[in-house]
Amino acid sequence: QVQLVESGGGMVQPGGSLRLSCAASGFTFSSYSMSWVRQVPGKGPEWVSVINNGGGRPYYADSVKGRFTISRDNAKNTLYLQMNSLKPEDTALYYCARSGVDLRGSYYFDYWGQGTQVTVSS
Repeated sequence: QVQLVESGGGMVQPGGSLRLSCAASGFTFSSYSMSWVRQVPGKGPEWVSVINNGGGRPYYADSVKGRFTISRDNAKNTLYLQMNSLKPEDTALYYCARSGVDLRGSYYFDYWGQGTQVTVSS
């Protein structure tokens, strides 16, 4: 079955960096776009970034553009999120999600990992 396992979260001071990883299994990783989505308790999920199946055309939410970089290694079935210049408002549970585009051209997320916590605090 589809499994997505995130790792790399932790606590970091403002201005610091973290690199998240997402190990995928149970499907042909190289055939799917993949996204990072984050959620703060009491709020809805916020899409962060997406990358297409070949590793090109990354897109970012305005809130992270210029600070975060999404990438993937299809040989290792792994998705990454390099997060630099972290801010307290980046504190959230970060999920990787298998992604697709519906008939209206909107992204959907059909499988999610369990999430990894990122806390940015001094």
